[in-house]
Amino acid sequence: MAPSTSSPDTNGAAPRHVYAAIIGSGFAGLAAARELRRSEFDDLAILERGDAIGGTWRDNRYPGCACDVPSHLYSLSYAPKHDWSRHYAPQSEIRQYIEELADQLDLRRHVKLGWQLSEARWVPDQAHWQLRAADGRTLTAKLLVLAIGALSNPARPTFPGAELFRGVTMHSANWNHDYDFANKRVAVIGTGASAIQFVPRLQPIVQRLTLVQRTPPWVIPRGDRAFSALEKWAFLSVFGLRWLYRQKIFWHLEARHIAFEHPALMRYVERLGKRHIADSIADPELRARLTPTFTPGCKRVLIADDYYPALAQPNIEVVTDRVTELTETGLVLANGRHVPADALVYGTGFRVHDYLGGMSILGRDGRSLATHWSGGAQAYLGTTISGFPNLFMMTGPNTGLGHNSILVMIEGQARLLGAAARLLQRQQLASIEPVPEVEARYNAWLRGRGAHTVWKTGCTSWYLDDAGRNTTLWPNLASAFRLRLNTLRESDYVLTG
Repeated sequence: MAPSTSSPDTNGAAPRHVYAAIIGSGFAGLAAARELRRSEFDDLAILERGDAIGGTWRDNRYPGCACDVPSHLYSLSYAPKHDWSRHYAPQSEIRQYIEELADQLDLRRHVKLGWQLSEARWVPDQAHWQLRAADGRTLTAKLLVLAIGALSNPARPTFPGAELFRGVTMHSANWNHDYDFANKRVAVIGTGASAIQFVPRLQPIVQRLTLVQRTPPWVIPRGDRAFSALEKWAFLSVFGLRWLYRQKIFWHLEARHIAFEHPALMRYVERLGKRHIADSIADPELRARLTPTFTPGCKRVLIADDYYPALAQPNIEVVTDRVTELTETGLVLANGRHVPADALVYGTGFRVHDYLGGMSILGRDGRSLATHWSGGAQAYLGTTISGFPNLFMMTGPNTGLGHNSILVMIEGQARLLGAAARLLQRQQLASIEPVPEVEARYNAWLRGRGAHTVWKTGCTSWYLDDAGRNTTLWPNLASAFRLRLNTLRESDYVLTG
């Protein structure tokens, strides 16, 4: 193991120093820590702002919360699980997997809970990062790894009169489990991936549910089912079966990317989605209201078996007029109609383009990363940024996927991080960052590659920033990203001794 340089941070003493500070304890943070430890760097701090590890799978606990990537692929390749309960795992099981992963990899001892990063500043003469927490605690680290994830900061619209509403208000990422929805009038704003999971769970118990839909999503059947005891036994006992099953899922999903690059092929998804609506919704007016007019994949394609059947029930109404204000007793729509509500639930997703979550990251010459990204977020391989030495981002710009598992991308980034740490150690270097021209060429390639994809076919989505640039999704095969990050090209980086 690399020698520890830690010292206590007490009674105003010098800040404690670690080799690497990892911000976030979800999949990305744990994968980064595991790779560094595998590379014999044990002097780590996993800084978590919450009161427990788990990231988005700790915070999102709304009814029906589950993954939309098959369980056997939504797990790290080096930590397989044979006894997933269902084809698509529920939130509680994924969170338990993360907890067990932290123990299995002996990472829990590196975790500091309640440590919310406020500012990180590069100190050039010391060649390290100076970190300051929101409560004033400090820490220094040679490497800074941002692993906060894209689904960590809820997006919540503001409406005139919001302070007047006397009912209960919540976001899907901050669910109020103490509130009793039974026989209540509920207004739900948003029809994204979270809403299509919790709406069917609320429908049977509420008196009335009004779903405010801005744009109908494409929803295709989920086909979820429980694994049998025999299947679980086989995944554990039959040599190679679990690996083969994972490969089958991976390459099946990987093939879908072809349609993202060639939007005309999305007609199959369109037919599947329309058939799903026709099979579930008898009312022609509601059917028309739920039928999207954009190309599937331009926005996230959602999967659900129970969403449309829930919307067909008599105690749910789907409205398409926007909300103009809130009152003491409900909300007002653009057509002037007042909708009474005892509870207001936001299913409005996350601030995906806010990669920093309010943190101040100051690189060389004190330059702010937020200012650096004023023209749009970008990085080299979604991981390193020119002007910000020894900074590594997990799930950074253009690493999201619309067709496969984000954990594939996370594992690739973790390998690159490990390779960079070993290079710094082997050559006794002070810092590493991408060559500016290399980063610029890479991002020009990303823009060119994504110019004719389905994401640029005219809809408004969280895939694109305010200027219409795709700074979110990787416009190629996940396997191509994984292959590219297997090798660190020294010539692509500025190495400082």
